[in-house]
Amino acid sequence: MKKMIGFIAFWIAVGMLLMLFFTSKLVGLVICALLLLIGYNFYYCG
Repeated sequence: MKKMIGFIAFWIAVGMLLMLFFTSKLVGLVICALLLLIGYNFYYCG
């Protein structure tokens, strides 16, 4: 289950990173960074 959550969070972060190319907002960057960290921790460290 942790690997699936990590995989989903990682791809949500990738999608949000692509969104930043169209609208550059600090909140989007922070959420993207948090989701990347969550995804990394759940997928590789879980």
